[in-house]
Amino acid sequence: MNHSSHTQASSPSSELTMKSYRKLPTRMTHAPGPHGEEEEEEEEEGSEPGSPAAKKTLFLRWQYLGAVVIVGAALLGGTFWAISVRRLPVKSPGKCISVPESQRFDCYPERDTVVTPELCQKRGCCFLQSNSQGGPPWCFYPPDFPSYTLKTLNRTELGFLGVLMRTVKTYYPHDVLELQLQVDLETDTRLHIKLTDPNNSRFEVPLEVLPAMKKAENPLYSLDFSRDPFGILVKRRGSGVVLLNTTVAPLIFADQFLQISTVLPSEFLYGLGEHRHGFLHHFNWTTLSFWARDVPPTESYNLYGVHPFYLSMEEAGSAHGVFLLNSNAMEVVLQPAPALTWRTVGGILDFYIFLGPDPSSVVQQYQQVIGFPTMPPYWGLGFHLCRWGYGGSEQTWQTVKNMRNYLIPQDAQWNDIDHMEGSRDFTVDPHHFGTLPQLVMDLHKHGQYYVLILDPGISSSQATGTYAPYDEGLKKGIFINNTHGQTLIGQVWPGLTAFPDFSNPETHQWWLENLNLFHARVPFDGLWIDMNEPSNFKDGSVDGCTSGELDNPPYKPAVLGGSLFAKTICASAKQSLSSHYNLHNLYGLMEAKATASALIAIRGKRPFVISRSTFPSQGRYSGHWLGDNRSEWKDMYWSIPGLLNFNLFGIPLVGADICGFSGTTTEELCTRWMQLGAFYPFARNHNTKDVKAQDPAVFSPPARAAMKEALMTRYALLPYLYTLFHHAHRRGDTVARPIFFEFPQDTNTYALDRQFLWGRNLLVTPVLEPGVDTVIGYFPSGLWYDYYTGSSLQSQGEKVKLAAPLNHVNVHIREGAVLPTQKPDVNSWMSSGNPMLLVAALSQEGMAWGDLFWDDGESLDTFERGNYSYVVFNVSQNIFTSMVLRCNLEAIYIIVDGLTIYGVQKQPQVVTVNGQEIPFSYLENQVLRMSGLNLNLSRSFSIKWI
Repeated sequence: MNHSSHTQASSPSSELTMKSYRKLPTRMTHAPGPHGEEEEEEEEEGSEPGSPAAKKTLFLRWQYLGAVVIVGAALLGGTFWAISVRRLPVKSPGKCISVPESQRFDCYPERDTVVTPELCQKRGCCFLQSNSQGGPPWCFYPPDFPSYTLKTLNRTELGFLGVLMRTVKTYYPHDVLELQLQVDLETDTRLHIKLTDPNNSRFEVPLEVLPAMKKAENPLYSLDFSRDPFGILVKRRGSGVVLLNTTVAPLIFADQFLQISTVLPSEFLYGLGEHRHGFLHHFNWTTLSFWARDVPPTESYNLYGVHPFYLSMEEAGSAHGVFLLNSNAMEVVLQPAPALTWRTVGGILDFYIFLGPDPSSVVQQYQQVIGFPTMPPYWGLGFHLCRWGYGGSEQTWQTVKNMRNYLIPQDAQWNDIDHMEGSRDFTVDPHHFGTLPQLVMDLHKHGQYYVLILDPGISSSQATGTYAPYDEGLKKGIFINNTHGQTLIGQVWPGLTAFPDFSNPETHQWWLENLNLFHARVPFDGLWIDMNEPSNFKDGSVDGCTSGELDNPPYKPAVLGGSLFAKTICASAKQSLSSHYNLHNLYGLMEAKATASALIAIRGKRPFVISRSTFPSQGRYSGHWLGDNRSEWKDMYWSIPGLLNFNLFGIPLVGADICGFSGTTTEELCTRWMQLGAFYPFARNHNTKDVKAQDPAVFSPPARAAMKEALMTRYALLPYLYTLFHHAHRRGDTVARPIFFEFPQDTNTYALDRQFLWGRNLLVTPVLEPGVDTVIGYFPSGLWYDYYTGSSLQSQGEKVKLAAPLNHVNVHIREGAVLPTQKPDVNSWMSSGNPMLLVAALSQEGMAWGDLFWDDGESLDTFERGNYSYVVFNVSQNIFTSMVLRCNLEAIYIIVDGLTIYGVQKQPQVVTVNGQEIPFSYLENQVLRMSGLNLNLSRSFSIKWI
């Protein structure tokens, strides 16, 4: 398919014409009544503007900025109801002045143009200067700007199919004057709205979504359609909250400029990545751009990945989400109405709307479309260590030995591109990394793992016959080409480079073959795919780019560098599936898919892949790290919104470079960051060359001890964390979770991004500032327990100042939880064989619940094949029960040695296990402890206290 196919339909005039409106009569025709007669409604005599009667009538006539509701579709008992209303012109004096500033939608978004009244008026738009700096647009759409008309709307098995027509062309070339509207009521909580060109093929993202087989029977949403101008209104049934209203601004669908706007029910909006900002978005005329770019995380820039999905909170704690399935360069504008505008330069408008109604359900429903994340290997949740600039394999090995000497937990050792010969993939520097195979063997001998880096740029400048990956790639034709059909050459670390085309299945086989050959030399366990936006040190190529519409589209989104080929390859480059114009944002996803598949073929075990560039559905193949951050306190804070966003995006295996990548860290910063990083779902300490080392072993004894203690806490909690990943894999749960997901009724939690939860039960409150020994955390209403001591904290929903000396990170357990923990050890393999220690945190009613997913930690599809154990823990009426719902071989070797119960209000007299009395201890802070239980995890048991 070709994105650049144009619609050549004619229009009566190329000039923009204005529509006028006259006042509607008081009598209106509504949906047919139950017996087929037409019902009529009149305004009550003497009703004042704004009165309930007047509001009722006006709502039927107007959609926000004056658009008239012509056709309504309400799902009443599964029946489609058509509202036929006569549309008459309305005189609108002062139509421009009457538009409130917050509801002015930009008619001239080009950033390289100084907009004058003349330019604005040529587009048929309003021009009003504003005194607000960075505020509303001066050139904005009038209420009667020409848009599409809904010509037909027919019922289908899943919903509706309609035809839209535009009679007046817009100011962008190649308008698509006829559109097809497809609305599918796929499930009770999912609505699918798709706008396409019925006469010309356009690029569509090749995401496989399980098709709906029947129309939703009891949807949580209702639909209304506006005929002229066309628009869609989606409401939540019950509350009537408007979730989507596209009548507020004209729909534009040109070949390389697609735009649609909607009002939002609140300013509580999340997602829309990848950007660096607080977790909660701001509506102060913010423009977010989407175009994968190699740039250190910086505010206001488009970063490595693209995720056009948002979650919005409504009144009373309900939530919904919207996903635009489009891979082209894009912008989203947020304005104070509150309202949102989508702009993209290609593809189609393909929206999924998720009704929740709670935040967690929204994310689960989103992942039902894009796919659930892969289950990581158990070792992938351990601590990882890396740096660019070890100097050689011996120095790398010595770092590992230092960690072992201090008994600091470590699961994986990594190397950056300095392990390569000439920065070329699939090579080893023989002078500095000659002992790398022996290092990897030693890691494996100690139950540890090795991960190495790959960049997509393949060196192209060496003599023929000296570098097989390039030679074979040329023969197979797997590299991206320029518009002349020749291999596009850019420049990355090895110098001149070609770029594999991962949209070509042949490239996957070439990738596998090279990885397999390299694995025979260096038996790596995981892969780190970097620079895959793709990054290019040249703009476009060594030969530049074309002057055509792909490299220089009529509208250039607000991307860093001002062009689509800035520090990447030409948008006009040819790939197997389509042009790079359409596939750029998919490059990292396609490489991750090829890499995960290769690892499975080579190792026969779960793949471990960490990617820099990401796109929706990538959680099925890889995790993500948040890029080349800096050793600064603000960067440590920014990592928390990053964690939370990527859990919304379905990529729960995420973390930042602990202690910062660039710059030199300090002991205090690194200690605090190691404490926070111990609770990243993916925990890796990584820094750059030519700065001081920052692995835990290089610091003073007090700092080293604090870092070790934080990691030991992580390793103790690995069974709990692993179970969270199981739920993410099985049903799309978040792992690192925003607090408001668990407390959606508490609006105080909506902006919190300096704390986060692991699952629903573990609250982490890190120190994010220098020179302090306390931290303020917000505790939602309820009972919370200090993870380490069991001391309780009763909150009414308030901020609490907590002691936070340099050797301590605050962690609290939510009432009603049971956490499976394990005696920690120096790596996850050693830890996984140790006795389990269960921690129950009783609710005020004396109840608690928890679960454990357990398998061998590395085999493929253990859940799908039934090769796992699943245990449920429950506390009620002073009885703790462990019920084995499924058991496999792995559970037989695990002993439950201890149980600690927080919140036991009275000292027990007797404690029994399966009816047999056992010794126990009871502390003044209402903590009951039992040890030496020696219970097999594979067998159900009960513990009672009286």
